[in-house]
Amino acid sequence: MTDDDDATARLLDRFLTDVRALAPVAVWVHGSLAGGDYQEGRSDLDLIAVLEDPVSLGTVREVVRLHRRLRVDEPLARKLHCSYMTPDTVADAERSYVTWAQDVLMKRPVTPVTRRELHAFGRVLHGRPPEELLPAVQDRELKAFVVRDQKEFWRPVVDKARLWTQDGWVDLGPVTFARATVTLREGRLISKREALDLLPELGAPLDVVEDIRRRRYGDPAPNTDEWTARRAELTRGYLGPAIDGLVATYEGFTRA
Repeated sequence: MTDDDDATARLLDRFLTDVRALAPVAVWVHGSLAGGDYQEGRSDLDLIAVLEDPVSLGTVREVVRLHRRLRVDEPLARKLHCSYMTPDTVADAERSYVTWAQDVLMKRPVTPVTRRELHAFGRVLHGRPPEELLPAVQDRELKAFVVRDQKEFWRPVVDKARLWTQDGWVDLGPVTFARATVTLREGRLISKREALDLLPELGAPLDVVEDIRRRRYGDPAPNTDEWTARRAELTRGYLGPAIDGLVATYEGFTRA
């Protein structure tokens, strides 16, 4: 985030003011906003709040009210995602945490990738830093999660043809694959920009890569129906075999 990202700074200030009612021990930023590849209005704002008290039904109701107020007052609030943890539960990577994302309340894990991001470049907005509360993620745990995510989530999704006419799936699928490849090869995390630069070397269709790049960093023109269908075909044709090859190469190395 730069000094020019006024709407983002205003939203974060407002969130910190409102979340104080929940007595947070810490509020952290991860994802693009922490990693230096944030694009205001396009990137999500990924937060973690560690609350002092257990997350009760009353807490959940207050979380919903907080985010609904933000959504009314702050245009970027629809991009703000936050998971709510406590000091007693923060170590459990398998646990599902109350999370506000995509304008709805849900429960989902705080993944090993997110946990590694927090240790590597997480930004502290309030309270204690991640290293004081969050156990470090070992390389084997990180890589095992990445393989599992590619195999059990992304590979089945590739077969759902209707999804790949949507910009969001096309934007995320190849980029996630490139990031997974680097994590498995080198044990490090890379940004979406770095992933886009790497994708041609990994054999991704150049037209698809540039389509994603324009949408994230440029001024994309509306897609024609013909290109949308062709793009879906190219993306699925690339990702299926690519994921199969990645999983076949690394799955054995990540088993306990």
